[in-house]
Amino acid sequence: MIDFDEPIERRGTDCFKWDALSSMYGRDDLLPMWVADMDFRSPDFVLDAIKQRCDHPVLGYTMPSERYWNAVTSWLKRRYEIETTKEQLHFIPGIVAGIAYALLALTQPGDKVLVTTPVYPPFLNLPKGSERTLVCSPLKIENGRFAFDFDDFERKAKGCKMFIMSNPHNPAGTVWGREVLQRVADICQRNNIIVVSDEIHADLTLPPHKHISYSTVSDAAKTNSLTFMAPSKTFNIAGLGSSTCYVADDALRKRFFGWLDTMGVAGGNIFAFAGAEAAFANGEEWLAQMLDYLKENVRFLDDFLKERLPLVKSVLPEASYLAWLDFGAYGMSHKKLSDKLINEARVVLNDGTTFGGEKYECCFRINLGCPRSMLKEGLERIEKMVNGEK
Repeated sequence: MIDFDEPIERRGTDCFKWDALSSMYGRDDLLPMWVADMDFRSPDFVLDAIKQRCDHPVLGYTMPSERYWNAVTSWLKRRYEIETTKEQLHFIPGIVAGIAYALLALTQPGDKVLVTTPVYPPFLNLPKGSERTLVCSPLKIENGRFAFDFDDFERKAKGCKMFIMSNPHNPAGTVWGREVLQRVADICQRNNIIVVSDEIHADLTLPPHKHISYSTVSDAAKTNSLTFMAPSKTFNIAGLGSSTCYVADDALRKRFFGWLDTMGVAGGNIFAFAGAEAAFANGEEWLAQMLDYLKENVRFLDDFLKERLPLVKSVLPEASYLAWLDFGAYGMSHKKLSDKLINEARVVLNDGTTFGGEKYECCFRINLGCPRSMLKEGLERIEKMVNGEK
């Protein structure tokens, strides 16, 4: 059994999650439960593959091997019923970069780009930063989970050129079902909208939930979409910058992959290829055990909130290690709540306003990808804060 309870000291490793706290918040005694990487040890089989590559004395220009592509295509087929070849895939040095590339390659300045909020902040920032027009369709909360407001979504879709979708959804790990994805595909096909499906959290779908890749739900979805996937969240190797783009449609693939190759922006690095190949080829058992641990962390959070923080409303993950917490019932302003979390609880969560504006000013995203002892400590600090304890 893998020991996910093991504490790993990450300070002093140029780790953004831990080492950026002092410069960003003015103190270094904070418990970081924000940046979406995990505080678990990266798998031995990935570390061993990188060490083995380092045994060779030359780190020159590289290329993806047949072993790499076989590992990727086998993983996609085995887990998501995506039948593909390496010709339909392209290496991407990170999904945020991939979305930026898609915006630049497939839309023009001023074009409307649709997102559903709350959503991962780069979905909001990339269109605005590339001089596209951002269009937001707010999600609803139904039965404790996020849901599309399809009346609003269809109205907002008119005139848009691209829809950037988080599947599963970030910030709360909602798994979109087949019927939801089919309806998205129908609306986007009618409006000639390209769908960019960010599926970075697909591998982290918690049983009995099942991830459905957007491209597989209908012919409409298959012909109008780019799908981004990565081993980075799954195996805690985000620092390697290793992602993949899948495009089934010939014409769309030629446009996007041609742009990538012309711009020279999608070359990989030796360790990205070595790490990803090892992860996909050897990762099934490690992943199964890690998901079991995450499920227990979600259960722990749910029980803690019900028993000791009953005023906090939550959207719990069906995939990923991210949950959405709403502190609105405490009646505090955003400024006061944020200040108390940092300076009283000494816990760093992701500010809900960055996921879609003032509507989410009492909401925060919490990262559960950590040893249970760390999760318990963070929640107990928050409990003392809301109860006015020192």
